[in-house]
Amino acid sequence: MAKLFGKWDYEGVKFTDSSIEQVVSLKPLSVPHSFGRHAKRGLQKIKVNLVERLINKLMRGGTGEKVGGKVIRTHGRLQGKKLHAMKVVEKSFDIVAKRTKKNPIQVLVNAVENSAPREGVTRVQMGGVNYQISVDLSATRRIDIALRNLSLSALMKAFNTNKQLEETLADEIIAAADNDVHNSYAIKRKDEIERMAKAAR
Repeated sequence: MAKLFGKWDYEGVKFTDSSIEQVVSLKPLSVPHSFGRHAKRGLQKIKVNLVERLINKLMRGGTGEKVGGKVIRTHGRLQGKKLHAMKVVEKSFDIVAKRTKKNPIQVLVNAVENSAPREGVTRVQMGGVNYQISVDLSATRRIDIALRNLSLSALMKAFNTNKQLEETLADEIIAAADNDVHNSYAIKRKDEIERMAKAAR
């Protein structure tokens, strides 16, 4: 059986959230690269390996948007550079394995499960007035939000600091896997989204 980057086994990876397990692919691949073959088909992202989806989230452009009170200006340094993003994830998994003494694939799964919000808000218009209402989030949407926040946190913490991106990504994955509210941006965002949804019920 293929091992991720020739190092880590996919066997024995367990989920505690069955709804997420149904829409996550952990197909054994040594190189997580599908070459975009699922890009133009609806809901085909569930066939893309979870590690590759994390890599894809890292390849965001420099939007300059204010996210969580911080302005992100990455200037698109990782945009389109998938091999570079793959090396970043491989190095971060090395750090995760060294610190936790666990399979980094399992640590990533735990991080995604912990940082995936169950409830969110959407905007509806009634009589010319916009309202925010609470909605249950689908499993695919939950995973997208979790992976986006994990990668965003790594980019924010590596921006204008001495820390490398692989170090900040490893820090965030470990903190999210431990459900650390104080150190994990993804967990904070999850709590914030669920708190807004509760207020909009």
